[in-house]
Amino acid sequence: MNWLAHVFLSPPAEIDFQLGNLLADLVRGDERRGMSAQFLRGVQCHKAIDRYTDAHPVVLRSRARIGGEYRRFSGVLVDIFYDHLLATRWGAYAAVPLNRFTADFYTAVQRRGMPLPEQAQLTLGHILHNDLLGSYQHLTGVERALARLSAYLSRRWGREFALARSIAILRAQEQGFIADFIEFFPQLQEYVAREESGEG
Repeated sequence: MNWLAHVFLSPPAEIDFQLGNLLADLVRGDERRGMSAQFLRGVQCHKAIDRYTDAHPVVLRSRARIGGEYRRFSGVLVDIFYDHLLATRWGAYAAVPLNRFTADFYTAVQRRGMPLPEQAQLTLGHILHNDLLGSYQHLTGVERALARLSAYLSRRWGREFALARSIAILRAQEQGFIADFIEFFPQLQEYVAREESGEG
């Protein structure tokens, strides 16, 4: 699962937990020293979500829908597309509209003013300024997310990536992804609830 799901699967109105769940991949090692206990709980929730998702047979079925040159990126492509499916089916899972959920989260982040490492702070600022969580409801938002990922991979590996073009595969397989997501996401919600209650 990607950014939107990680925030959504956090306890509502617990901003430090939400930030830890959102930014776990950007705040690492010694950078976590001094972060609040709630932030660190969010980090652990993020890790648990990733472990559960990566090993789930329905998610593996979704990944198998992506072939060719994009097969090696199937995990991250499914993560991002699942956020799109969550956003477009938001009313089935959330009690408040998506735009209100994101606006409340952004307001809470700004009020909290948590000190963060530079890269995490830059990413968080970009999320807020461009409403990246809300953007997942549109395919153009998915394409922009894939373009950002491509740019990051290009800088890291020194060669060009063009993951935004994979949108054609995602759209062609959309009905299959929808069926997978509808089966998977309630199970993920139940898993997170058990983990947070200590029953996991």
